[in-house]
Amino acid sequence: MPRPENLKPLTTLRIFAAAWVVLYHYWPLLVAGARPGAVEKGYLGVELFFVLSGFILSHVYLQSFGEKRFSYGSFLWARLARIYPVHLAVLGGLALLIAGASAAGFEAGDNVVVWSSLPAHLLLLQAWGLGQGGGWNHPSWSISAEWFAYLAFPAFAMVFWPLRARPWIATALAAALVVVLNLVFPLFAGHPLTEATTAWGALRIVPCFALGCAVYLLWRNKAVTSPLGAKAITGGLLAAIAAGAALEIPDLVMVLLFGGLILALASLASTGSNLMGSKLGVYLGEVSFAVYMVCIPWELVFTRVARAALGLPEGLLPWPVWALMFAGVIPAAMVVHHLVERPARNAMRAWEARGFRIGARREVADPA
Repeated sequence: MPRPENLKPLTTLRIFAAAWVVLYHYWPLLVAGARPGAVEKGYLGVELFFVLSGFILSHVYLQSFGEKRFSYGSFLWARLARIYPVHLAVLGGLALLIAGASAAGFEAGDNVVVWSSLPAHLLLLQAWGLGQGGGWNHPSWSISAEWFAYLAFPAFAMVFWPLRARPWIATALAAALVVVLNLVFPLFAGHPLTEATTAWGALRIVPCFALGCAVYLLWRNKAVTSPLGAKAITGGLLAAIAAGAALEIPDLVMVLLFGGLILALASLASTGSNLMGSKLGVYLGEVSFAVYMVCIPWELVFTRVARAALGLPEGLLPWPVWALMFAGVIPAAMVVHHLVERPARNAMRAWEARGFRIGARREVADPA
């Protein structure tokens, strides 16, 4: 089976998911009023990340779990090395920006500085109902949800490993979970599951992650083997997702389409196709986590500097300024990726391997 780093279309997919989320957040600064359907559904980029996470982690760890070679401590350390350094760096950077802005006479706003939720942010518990004050770097609720899924990975593995030879049953169960939770949750919460963040974000990831695990079993059992078939399915699903977003179809249907798209793209990689496998696309996919994590701090800094430098009033930004802000999130993320994310992750894993000698138990690289 291809190693995770060779599933290039899935890596490239990450930058599209991140850009969709960024577009969703930035759009109100460009155009007043309701967002177009394709933009309004941008919050579902998080669901796409969640399904992809279930797929990749199953690809890397599910077999070792089933064969009792899985090291839970090594797994959690690798996951922490993946998400925590950037989270902590952005959180610290925000604190410095807030202090600098206050000294310069700018107000960060009560929606950013929420001291009551800071402990939850530091402990990655802000999506567990423990950081409902919000504030700070709001998108980080999703990595708190990811942390919940990482902690619960053995439970997912115990469900899906026994179904490895019955992938369609596993997929049907996961799809049913997506449907049931998305239909039942609003009855109790008063809003869709796909809009849950600090209160129920940890639950929001569960059906998506499970779907990713099930889709991995389909791919593992070679549900799609034809190169032409994989390309056709990929094209059809991309068109369906684009149309579904524009028409604002139910979110649960979109999530199921994401599962199909990930299966098709992974199958493309298996068949040797170069579609969505360019070096630039893969690189941007690798930077996508930083894009997602810095998009709000970058917006806060850019808008305040631009308004002060250009004498712009509060409210909407002129489209050239907005476009510069939107495009500028990539260079900002590249700085964080190369100066924080990669070095810190490598250092943490090297420290683990030297100090505990448990890193050697991993069989394959872990780019997720």
